[in-house]
Amino acid sequence: MDMNEFGRRPKNADLAKIGLGNVSDAYWNLEPAELIEHTIVSGQGMFADSGALAVDTGEFTGRSPKDKFCVQDGKTRDTIWWGDINIPFDEKKFDALYDKMCAYLMNRDVYIKDAYACADPDYQLNLRVVAEQPWSALFAGNMFLRPTNEQIEGFEPEWHVVCVPGFMADPAKDGTRQHNFAILSFTRKMILIGGTGYTGEIKKGIFTVLNYVLPQERGVLSMHCSANIGREGGDTAVFFGLSGTGKTTLSADPERRLIGDDEHGWSDRGVFNFEGGCYAKCIDLSADKEPQIWNAIKFGALLENVVFEDSSTTVDFSDGTKTENTRVSYPIHHIDNIATPSMGGHPKNIFFLTCDAYGVLPPISRLTPGQAMYHFISGYTAKVAGTEAGVTEPKTVFSACFGAPFLPLHPGKYAEMLGEKMRKHDVRVWLVNTGWSGGAYGVGERMKLRFTRAMITAALRGELDKVEHKAHPVFGVSHPVSCPDVPDEVLDARNTWKDKDAYDKQADSLAKQFNDNFNKYKDGVTEEILAAAPKLAVKA
Repeated sequence: MDMNEFGRRPKNADLAKIGLGNVSDAYWNLEPAELIEHTIVSGQGMFADSGALAVDTGEFTGRSPKDKFCVQDGKTRDTIWWGDINIPFDEKKFDALYDKMCAYLMNRDVYIKDAYACADPDYQLNLRVVAEQPWSALFAGNMFLRPTNEQIEGFEPEWHVVCVPGFMADPAKDGTRQHNFAILSFTRKMILIGGTGYTGEIKKGIFTVLNYVLPQERGVLSMHCSANIGREGGDTAVFFGLSGTGKTTLSADPERRLIGDDEHGWSDRGVFNFEGGCYAKCIDLSADKEPQIWNAIKFGALLENVVFEDSSTTVDFSDGTKTENTRVSYPIHHIDNIATPSMGGHPKNIFFLTCDAYGVLPPISRLTPGQAMYHFISGYTAKVAGTEAGVTEPKTVFSACFGAPFLPLHPGKYAEMLGEKMRKHDVRVWLVNTGWSGGAYGVGERMKLRFTRAMITAALRGELDKVEHKAHPVFGVSHPVSCPDVPDEVLDARNTWKDKDAYDKQADSLAKQFNDNFNKYKDGVTEEILAAAPKLAVKA
């Protein structure tokens, strides 16, 4: 088979099938070193002293949720949960926009990366990424699962991702909100990305596809979570949590093997990773805080929007000048202590991690199936606006199923699947507060990491099943009264407050926020879930 010095292969007929037969050079499935070379030679990136490639993604350093659309057609009209998250896009405008993208790519080089999602071969989704930039293809090769050379020869993609950062839409003509866009067509099985170089749009586009296809067509619960497994291989654990709750830190356990850090499916056989890599935040990264991520930043990894120390190639991870959302992508084999393949059995324990900056929720509590579904749909955490002068109050954040921007279906669908699997496999679900104790932010103190680790370890070992539990007066969740290596007084959130009346008022305030947030889901959930809502304790 003819190949040029960069590995170009005569497969352009495959591109012609999707309207891209008039590109210049098409570079097929280059090795990471080749993609890095193309990036360096074209002046689009440079090496950090760790050996990783560093690039700037341009105008956008994060996802743009308001510019993500789904084509509304006969397949999706009555299945997608339309609204602020799933914004409809006209199918004719999709076709016209794609034709304009194809015209833009005429006589331009493209980089193709064939890959697949889902480590369980029964659910494998073949995908082909066609990228304008070599580093976008490097990202795809890092993040998705990598076929063998033999598999590449007969590779047939089911989905295409066409990523063209240099193409700008005309909102008045093309139907977009502004010049950048990410648009999914479930009928054409294609994702169009334009006007933005942020690589996370590629990753989350495919995650959205899986969140639509797997629950509806395959009976698989798709989950935005990390997962690990004990060394003996029989006790899978799953960790849900929004940014800042400790998901990466707590799932990285030296005594357990990592299945994956972000996206998973739960089938009739167990849990499997959707991806073949990790996409980690880098802001304030250090070898002490996150040694696994730190050591994974080497040749083959892709750093995005980082700042270098003066006159050097050493990254200043504390510098958020370009963005607080500095990132690194790397293949999962850059991490030691991983599960191979990236699969595990049915989980015995599921942890919902929340950083409750109000200091209301117990540090760990056990949930009934109804409560688990309720808190799953709520997806609560509270962030501290520490970077804004004069702001000391926490900010409440709710993200359905801990991944609202990527859910095409009503959150109740995912929650009901969780409840069914929880009952069928006798799974323990725990709500873990990694936030404040003894008072809200500004009064109390952040929960000590060693206490949280001890509580999770005790839950994994079954030790919390053997102790007395006490129901929370407002949220109804059941917290243990004792736990190995944790002081008893820490376990009851109310008792850690000096001012009990202040605690009661704060608990009511948080409960009201939960109830107000949940109003938009009431029409799509069961009575069991509705009954798990918190009950206000303080009467006016």
